[in-house]
Amino acid sequence: MITRIANVVALSPTIKRIALEAAEGAALPTAAAGAHILLHIPGPSRVWKNAYSLVSPPDERSKYEIIVRRVEHSRGGSAWLHDHAEIGAKIEIGLPANLFPISQVAQKHLLLSAGIGITPFLAYFPVLQAGAKNFEWHHCCKLADAPAFSALLPRRREITLHTGRNTLNLDSLLGRQKLNTHLYICGPAEFMDVAVAAAQKLGWPGEKIHTESFGGATGGAPFTVKLARSNLTINVGPEESLLEALENAGLNPPCLCRGGACGECELPVLEGIPEHHDHFLPEQKRVQNTAIMACVSRAKTTLVLDF
Repeated sequence: MITRIANVVALSPTIKRIALEAAEGAALPTAAAGAHILLHIPGPSRVWKNAYSLVSPPDERSKYEIIVRRVEHSRGGSAWLHDHAEIGAKIEIGLPANLFPISQVAQKHLLLSAGIGITPFLAYFPVLQAGAKNFEWHHCCKLADAPAFSALLPRRREITLHTGRNTLNLDSLLGRQKLNTHLYICGPAEFMDVAVAAAQKLGWPGEKIHTESFGGATGGAPFTVKLARSNLTINVGPEESLLEALENAGLNPPCLCRGGACGECELPVLEGIPEHHDHFLPEQKRVQNTAIMACVSRAKTTLVLDF
């Protein structure tokens, strides 16, 4: 779908809010709270496909809004959006997909976010508010980012801004929740890992812990994969993911979030040792080296994939 950049607002030196509207002026497809879109971002030698949570209200069909932090060592996506995204520019996007919906059975919703992980919860808030849902939201950020995030957060007693993660006592917060509470976590990998581990230690069941991650691939040492069914050998460069290398070779592997969270791009490993960077695979598959998430994980040896 081709969209037009309708507005760009700098929230801080490293954070921008970007509004997209349909290029032909039509209504955009409905996107439920927690949905994301894939932006096809042009680069000098390739097109980047980056996922961004929608921060606009779910009933907003005239525009989609995203918030983009400029990554310090950006491989192309966030840097282009900060340096070249101008009002009127055309950009291709994918249809909204939702891997992080609000639970319909929870009697309380506990939201934990850090940094740019605030984004999906900005779309959650109008839904929780309109339905008079019982919720609690804690957002953590660096002191320097506090003004930008404070301006985004609604002024509600249920919402707390923490300037530093050490001010958030996870054991106390998670330990006092009732059994009908569902937990939602979004933010940097380290923050999410700590929060999930704290919940698991306190006995939270997996079906009540919901996570969203768009960390994406970070690059690393090059490696080679051999495709058993396609009879192809693919070299994965230091600045591309396995998923991107497969796409650049003209293949169409399954994908959805491109952040190691949804499981859509899981590929069976026949030989070799993957280097896992995802938030999806169960420990058994990691130990047995039987699968890899193509969007974010790499390899310690040459891999043979059933693809």
